[in-house]
Amino acid sequence: MARDELRQPLRKRSLKERLWAKRPSALAAASVLSFTILVAGSVWLSRIPYPFAGEPVVVAVIPPPEALNTASTTPSETETGTAAEAIADEPVSDDAIADAPVEAAADLLPERDYSQEASIIMATHRPLKVAPIAAVTEEGPTGPLPRISSKGKKPSDVYAQVTPSAIITSERPKIAIVLGGMGINARLTQKAIKELPGDISFGFAPYGENLQEQVNKARAKGHEILLQLPLEPVGYPGNNPGPQTLLADVEPDENLKSLYWHMGRFTGFSGVTNYMGSRFLAAPEGLSPILAELKKRGLVYLEDATVSVSVSPAVARQAGLPMRRASTVIDVNGDAASIADALAELEKEATANGFAIGTGSGLEVTIDTVAEWAKDAQERGILLIPVSAAYRGQAG
Repeated sequence: MARDELRQPLRKRSLKERLWAKRPSALAAASVLSFTILVAGSVWLSRIPYPFAGEPVVVAVIPPPEALNTASTTPSETETGTAAEAIADEPVSDDAIADAPVEAAADLLPERDYSQEASIIMATHRPLKVAPIAAVTEEGPTGPLPRISSKGKKPSDVYAQVTPSAIITSERPKIAIVLGGMGINARLTQKAIKELPGDISFGFAPYGENLQEQVNKARAKGHEILLQLPLEPVGYPGNNPGPQTLLADVEPDENLKSLYWHMGRFTGFSGVTNYMGSRFLAAPEGLSPILAELKKRGLVYLEDATVSVSVSPAVARQAGLPMRRASTVIDVNGDAASIADALAELEKEATANGFAIGTGSGLEVTIDTVAEWAKDAQERGILLIPVSAAYRGQAG
């Protein structure tokens, strides 16, 4: 408040004027305010129980130490154990997992205690790189084709999600789900991309529009991609998967041309899965050149559970091609209750055998039911994995 000392030289200043004249400078006020905020913030931080809140956290429970027994100090199982204990301790082979009935395997495996295992915290969506990736791509007669890079990198690895070894080696039941038919209905494909966790893998049909754009949107949300390959079913052509279907009785070169056509529709897939094929998959003469080509190009093969008779395991083994077979089609009956029951059966199989693979289609009811089921799967001890994780440890 300014004063005119010349016009009012003898006027006594009021208390308000005297206090205003003695006010601190702006710098001093700012210093006091900053110091106050610093002290208050320090006190607040010291009272927070989780000083690293916001950072990734893994909580591990360290089990108590156990005595180390050696062959010289531990009696053999034949002396002290039962046959059931010996079976429970013996590693289960891939073939045994694939072939053993769920109920029988469940009886052989001991109850698993997950309380001693580290808590696994995973992001819902882990983005994958935009496709194509030049190192594993070559130009084909009708579009880009996958190939093994000059440094030996395979598309099955380059286009796959990176799954931590802690999940691969976890004793928890693991489930991979592949939903096919993506890319044909853009609205449902976008719904699946948006609402499903990234560890749900997608099978893209080669007949949609703007396939590469849709594939990269899915990959940006973490979804692995498989190419759905139309194969000749019983009753063809009345029962027809679509154009360029691979046929059991044509020359191998004709089927390879069709294969290249399908592969050239989009890039970014780590493997191939069948679409139909009840006749083609029972014909080794037609199937063998195709699986050999998949092996040559660094891909993997997944066979769904729609085909009851298939020579694929033997042909894939001969070609050295990594292969898995799904055990369940989750939406054979296309209603929510049936899908939920199929998912529950898939959990039982995973608990018995260590992991299980289920396939389904990108129908709205399937997307909604799987999305709801996945919300609390981990709370039930289930680990949801991308389909590529099912091939870890296989020679290929």
